[in-house]
Amino acid sequence: MNAFDYFFEKSSDLEEHFLVGKENLSFKDLYNSSLSLASYLQKEYGRNKNILLLSVNNKFFLTAYFAIIKSGNTCIPLDPNIEKENLEYISGLTKPVMIFMTRDIEKKISAGSVGCIFPDTLLNEEFNGSSAEKEDETDDNSCAEIIFTSGSTGIPKGVMISHKNLKANTESIIAYLKLNKSDRMLVVLPFYYCYGLSLLHTHLRVGGSIVLNNSFIFLGSIINNLLEYKCTGFAGVPSHYQILLRKSDNFKTTKFPDLKYVTQAGGKLAPIFIDEFRNSHPEVTFYVMYGQTEATARLSYLPPELYEAKKGSMGKGIPGVELKVVNEKGANIKPGEIGEVIARGGNIMLGYFGDEEGTRNTIRDGWLYTGDLGTVDKEGYIFLTARKKEIIKVGGKRISPKEIEAVILELPYVVDCTIEGVEDQLLGEALKATIVLRSDNGQKPMIEKIKQHCAMRLALYKVPQVFELKEQLVISATGKKIKGKL
Repeated sequence: MNAFDYFFEKSSDLEEHFLVGKENLSFKDLYNSSLSLASYLQKEYGRNKNILLLSVNNKFFLTAYFAIIKSGNTCIPLDPNIEKENLEYISGLTKPVMIFMTRDIEKKISAGSVGCIFPDTLLNEEFNGSSAEKEDETDDNSCAEIIFTSGSTGIPKGVMISHKNLKANTESIIAYLKLNKSDRMLVVLPFYYCYGLSLLHTHLRVGGSIVLNNSFIFLGSIINNLLEYKCTGFAGVPSHYQILLRKSDNFKTTKFPDLKYVTQAGGKLAPIFIDEFRNSHPEVTFYVMYGQTEATARLSYLPPELYEAKKGSMGKGIPGVELKVVNEKGANIKPGEIGEVIARGGNIMLGYFGDEEGTRNTIRDGWLYTGDLGTVDKEGYIFLTARKKEIIKVGGKRISPKEIEAVILELPYVVDCTIEGVEDQLLGEALKATIVLRSDNGQKPMIEKIKQHCAMRLALYKVPQVFELKEQLVISATGKKIKGKL
């Protein structure tokens, strides 16, 4: 079954709004407009072609995204603010037959000879009126979309996600979050990011609804949206929660009568922030989750009722996903040992587009090697320690920056902390802490307070030697921290 048909299986005729807020769109209208556009794409380009999609989250994105998937072609959603060089690289690699984009993007980039469809042209007669074939010949294992991520070399990697992957991960997430048609999600994550797409897929499948907010920087709008549209769910990455909790007191003191749960993924959020959230909003369930683009979106979650007992854990595999931590020989580690987290399930990607070697290195014997290091406890719950490439060596000792960051983030006036290795003639590498403060109380006194706190909680060789204090946290559209631009 085509993923499009799976998403709309129970909702294609619903008159209720799926998209709520500044733009409104019913399930039925989204289904019909996407179906008509899919028919055009099939007639014009056939199947199994690559099509780019550049837009912020809006009605245009939804229609184009689902049309491309239904047409049997491959959707490649990209950051609408993508750098020209990256766009040229991706276009050269994937050779798209056409591009969906908004007019403001047209002014910044050149599509060359590739045809484009814009929001205002979607009303043209050629894109409306007919429907895509009901008899769908889509293979479950054919590529539905390619999500590009930043590789360790800085070169974007195209993660190929199949129709089967989308259905499997959507089904799993719905199961453990127990989503239903009464759920309404406030979406601040962009849809070119797998976490954002998972919110779209799950709520469409259960007949729920979504509210779009493309301006997370305005904290007041987040609070207002949660209240005005009676949102039952919110999803964010670590920086979202850090900013909400420490940049303003309003979020912690405001009551959200409709908010049932929040989810967090996209990196490890220090437990101190989760504790702050739970203390401020004890009536809201907090889900700690873990995932990767290579796993469509989600790999594990920690049952909220186990949070206190398993604090710091990313949990166990979601339904349908098998997780384990192995040593360099591929054997399961014992509790307390460090190994690499690997995963197996119906959500694991087809591979990297145009990169057979990278695919072979990442998927071995059916297992996804995540590159994340972790340990397990006696009950099998996994605790992440670091990314392989993040480990810093100081005087021959291997140090995980996450451990030091967590200690510094315990201080209530610290919004964010990044630990990195900098060149040192004596030690090889020295530890540098770049810290974002809630307010500037004088740099020298603050550094001394932070040093004293670290000395009380950490071994001497883990105390940073170099400090840089900042007032603002710079994040990307996905909410990920932009290192070097704090």
